[in-house]
Amino acid sequence: MGTHVIKMPDIGEGIAQVELVEWFVKVGDVIAEDQVVADVMTDKATVEIPSPVSGKVLALGGQPGEVMAVGSELIRIEVEGGGNHVDVPQPKAIEAPVAAKPVPPAEPQPTAYTAPVVHEAAPIVPRQPGDKPLASPAVRKRALDAGIELRYVHGSGPAGRILHEDLDAFISKPHSAAGQAPGGYGKRTDSEQVPVIGLRRKIAQRMQDAKRRVAHFSYVEEIDVTALEALRQQLNAKHGDSRGKLTLLPFLVRALVVALRDFPQINATYDDEAQVITRHGAVHLGIATQGDNGLMVPVLRHAEAGSLWANAGEISRLANAARSNKASREELSGSTITLTSLGALGGIVSTPVVNTPEVAIVGVNRMVERPVVIDGQIVVRKMMNLSSSFDHRVVDGMDAALFIQAVRGLLEQPACLFVE
Repeated sequence: MGTHVIKMPDIGEGIAQVELVEWFVKVGDVIAEDQVVADVMTDKATVEIPSPVSGKVLALGGQPGEVMAVGSELIRIEVEGGGNHVDVPQPKAIEAPVAAKPVPPAEPQPTAYTAPVVHEAAPIVPRQPGDKPLASPAVRKRALDAGIELRYVHGSGPAGRILHEDLDAFISKPHSAAGQAPGGYGKRTDSEQVPVIGLRRKIAQRMQDAKRRVAHFSYVEEIDVTALEALRQQLNAKHGDSRGKLTLLPFLVRALVVALRDFPQINATYDDEAQVITRHGAVHLGIATQGDNGLMVPVLRHAEAGSLWANAGEISRLANAARSNKASREELSGSTITLTSLGALGGIVSTPVVNTPEVAIVGVNRMVERPVVIDGQIVVRKMMNLSSSFDHRVVDGMDAALFIQAVRGLLEQPACLFVE
C-alpha cells in the first residue's frame, strides 16, 4: 500500500490562496477515482476538487472556512501500489540486541460466526449547532418546500450527505417531539451559530467593500408597462411553442442596451486605485441570481448582439448554472452593468448595491395593476418601478435620471426597442 497526496491545485489567474468551503468525504471513507472530495472557492467561483485515484481517506488538510495556499496538502489517501508520497523515516535509537525466545506457532482459531445486523431506524437526533448538513441544492430546496429542517434528517450518503432517499424516509415516518423543530406556542430556547464561510463570506466582503468605497445614490421611476406586457403576450402566443416563452427580462435587457448607446459613462467600470474609468462598447450584463447558497451574478456577454429569444435562452442557462453551482469563473466575471430583479417579491422600491467595479445597477420592482389618470380619465394600467443605484464618483445625478428616463420611454413605447 502507498500514500497519494492531493495538493491544493493552481486554479489560475494568479490566485495564491483559496478558501476550503466544504468536505464531501471524511477520514476512513473509501473513495473512487474522479469522486469529488471538496469544494473550494476563489474570489470568482466555487471549484470542485476530484480525486485522481481510488483509495481510503487517511487525513484531511483543513477545515471548512480555512484559507489554504495553493500547493498545500489538501487530502491524503491510502492507495494500492506506491502512491506519490514517501514519508521520510525518522532515525531510531540503537538498542542492545535482546536474545529472542522461541515462540511456538499460534494455533489457528476458528472464525467466529457473526449474525447479520439488522439496522432499525434510529431516533432522529439533531446535529450540534454549527454542524452544517451536507446536501445538494435540489435536496435543500425540496426540504425547504416541505418545511423540513435538514439538521434533523439522517444522511446516508458519503460524509453524511443527505440524499433524496433520506428525505423520503424522514417524511414517511412519524417522529417524536424530540426529533422535530419546536412549533406551536411552545417556548423556544434553541439557537444556531452559522459560520460565515464560502460564498456567504464572499458576498459579505463584496457588499461591505462596495458600501465602503462607492458613493451610492439611488433613483426610482415608475413605468407604465401595459403596452409592453401586451406585446410580450402576443409574441409568446405566436412564437412561444417554437422559440420559447419570453419573460420581462429580455425586454429590459434590450431597453438597457439601446439606452446605453447614448450614455457610455454608465456602461463603465471604475478602477479607483488607478483612478481610471473604462467605458465599454460591449454590454456584458450581470444578471443577479439568487441560489440556495447566496447571491451570484452570472454574466450575459454581448447582450447588445442578442435577439430577445437568444438573450432569454442564455439568461435561463446562466441562471440554472449559477443555482446549481456549475457556473464557471468566466461566466461569473467581467460584467459592465448589472440587472437585478426579485420578480413577484420585488416590492415597491429597493436600493440595490452597485456591483463594483461597475458604476450602475438597475433594479426591477413588482409589476401591479392600479388606477392611473390619463387625459383626465381614471384607467387601470400595469405599473412597475425601476429602482437603480449609481456610483456618484463617476455618474452625475442628471445623467442617471436621463438614462432611466430613456429606459422608461423605450419600455412604454416598446416598438422603439427595435427601431434602428
